[in-house]
Amino acid sequence: MRKILLAAAALLCACRSEAQPQAPIPTGAPKLMIVISVDQFSAELWNEYRPQFTGGLARLASGMVFRNGFESHAATETCPGHSTILTGDRPARTGIIVNSWVDQSAARADKTIYCAEDETVPGSSSSNYTVSPRQLKVPTLGELLKARSPSSRSVAVAGKDRAAVMMGGHRLDQRWYWRRTGFTTDLAGVATPVTVTRVNAAFAAALAQPRLPLDPPPVCAAKAQTYTIGKGKIVGNGRFARAANDVSAAEDSPEFDGAVLALAAGLTQELGLGRGTAPDLLAVGLSATDYVGHSFGTQGQEMCLQLLSLDRDLGDFFAMLDSRGIDYAVALTADHAGFDIPERVPGGSWVDPSLNADTVGKAIGAKLGLSGPVLLGGGYSGDIFIDRGLSPTDRAKVREEAMKSYRSHPQVEAVFTREQIAATPLAITTPDRWTLLERLRASFDPVRSGDLLVVLKPKVAPYPKEFGIASTHGTPWDYDRRVPIVFWRPNIAATTRDDPVETVDIMPTLAAMIGVPLSPGAVDGKCLPGVTVCPVAGAVAAERGKR
Repeated sequence: MRKILLAAAALLCACRSEAQPQAPIPTGAPKLMIVISVDQFSAELWNEYRPQFTGGLARLASGMVFRNGFESHAATETCPGHSTILTGDRPARTGIIVNSWVDQSAARADKTIYCAEDETVPGSSSSNYTVSPRQLKVPTLGELLKARSPSSRSVAVAGKDRAAVMMGGHRLDQRWYWRRTGFTTDLAGVATPVTVTRVNAAFAAALAQPRLPLDPPPVCAAKAQTYTIGKGKIVGNGRFARAANDVSAAEDSPEFDGAVLALAAGLTQELGLGRGTAPDLLAVGLSATDYVGHSFGTQGQEMCLQLLSLDRDLGDFFAMLDSRGIDYAVALTADHAGFDIPERVPGGSWVDPSLNADTVGKAIGAKLGLSGPVLLGGGYSGDIFIDRGLSPTDRAKVREEAMKSYRSHPQVEAVFTREQIAATPLAITTPDRWTLLERLRASFDPVRSGDLLVVLKPKVAPYPKEFGIASTHGTPWDYDRRVPIVFWRPNIAATTRDDPVETVDIMPTLAAMIGVPLSPGAVDGKCLPGVTVCPVAGAVAAERGKR
């Protein structure tokens, strides 16, 4: 089914679909730069499955592979991670500290702010929002490319709106993401391409049919061991069968990435990406690995089937580009990694439900005789906000009680105040050597961050078992931070490197590759030698050291 969708997208626009002669690939800037983010794709999964790849991921593995890439910050969630990839900046500069935060000064009743919304829209809420890049404080590579070369096109396609927004930025030509009933956009005045209409129709037709279970190859069947989570949910041996019109099951399966790649393939042709005189940029956010991980975990048969399917679909996508003679380069990474179900992790455990901020706040309020929510945030770790409606004296008492309560819990590693984090200098060492406070500092925004930051101990899943979420992420520990960073182009030397680098290094590396100049110290990341010809490192390093 997924290959049918991809093949259909490759034939969508007759005016672009004629075969093109294969031209020699030049050694200068590529005409099309493709940046792919595979949501929740850990370095561990890349390393484990690399020998099994035979398609698109195998091709990328023949390029420049950094096995120890890092989303170096602490808040390893989808929005912060995607905000680093094409800005070159960590969340402390992008302003995207988590997927959602609390703004007690917000004019609307709902004080929670979603990272990819415009909260000033009348009648909006964090769950009923208008998609917007408003919260992103810095430009993306696509914006800088278009400012330098107005004829360049910047396009973002993703399964999640926040992935498309954070990779595309404020100014781009096309942005499309999935919204339950089809791919849609937030860009005003953009005519709907034929590709979008036809992919939406093709995917709707596919959804209308029941899906038979996939036949697992031996490498996947060997992982089929069952576990029970949530309220009797069985995971570990799934094969992605679903009933007709079950959209949630389709999203939690390999066919979802197939639809996104179909859209990316069709738009590449219909818009003529890589055919102009200036470089174009295509950002692709593939979300199914994250959905599969959350629903079934990272080490079962389900994830095995997902990654092998993704490998095949990416192979089809690249084959389409090859057949058109497009001069393209690819960068692949992830927005974060993930922690498997604790039952499959030695020493793993689910978080104690009593650590919920609402529960802790109610206990503190009762103890101090305070009404109201007292603590805001609702999670079991991460940013905790103290109610600003309280008097300064009561706020101080609440903070003291909250720190005592959290620190006394056996699953809590540490609790820090916003003042402690703000006073921590930005890290200057490689990300594998960062202290816990340095990781938190990279995710800290003086306006958006909480009053307290709670860190769970390693191998504690940040959601209780009752939620039914299998694989989770969001912690500052390396199993959530380590991701692959891969660069491919026909003339790049096949190399596997173990030196630790960051996702913020992707943007300045690609900027150098496609000829977008960056002033020294303009971004947190650095250009990676060996991938492309980098600017003089000495001047950049000297400027970065001053910041």
